[in-house]
Amino acid sequence: MLPIDFSLYLISDRSQTAGRPLVEVIRDALAGGVRAVQLREKDLPAGRLFELAAELRQLTSARGARLLINDRLDVALAVDADGVHLGIAGLPVRAARRLLGGQKLIAYSAHALDEALQAQADGADFVTFGPVYQTPSKAAYGAPVGLDALQAACRALTIPVFALGGVTKTSVPELMTAGVRGIALISAIIAAPDPQQTAASMLQSIEDHAHYFR
Repeated sequence: MLPIDFSLYLISDRSQTAGRPLVEVIRDALAGGVRAVQLREKDLPAGRLFELAAELRQLTSARGARLLINDRLDVALAVDADGVHLGIAGLPVRAARRLLGGQKLIAYSAHALDEALQAQADGADFVTFGPVYQTPSKAAYGAPVGLDALQAACRALTIPVFALGGVTKTSVPELMTAGVRGIALISAIIAAPDPQQTAASMLQSIEDHAHYFR
């Protein structure tokens, strides 16, 4: 199992950039200290997704950051990404692990403890768990799971858990208290007027409360 050497996991959404090119926003976030990015643009055709992934592979490599591709194992392999991020409707974790071997990361979006435990058993390296709070981007996944469920997941799993869904800087202390390894987010950075400063501030808050991590 590969080490998870980051505490802030940035997920892309080009619809939230206020018209700015997604690559520029992510470049700024990397400059602010982000060291893991998930390319999650599910509506893009394969060719355009590959082009975007190739651009982000160059950016993340230059910054020593991880790049994971949502669902598309083929695109991840084509650009030599660090791994893939899977969900309940995608390729099973066990199948992805057989194809990727042990040198690529596999992340999994879990919305309940049983899902997270299954992903761990099947070979996932870490999970995002949520939505913890109410957020439009995760409304399709039902009501927020809340802090108690998040804490239970952190206690039950041996792989790292990242809190996801409606996360802001003000929620970092209670999330870290729940025992998460880190924070996964979209709009707090992607939609921010200054992604670099926002990323740096978020990372500082995570570091300030990292002593809660179990």
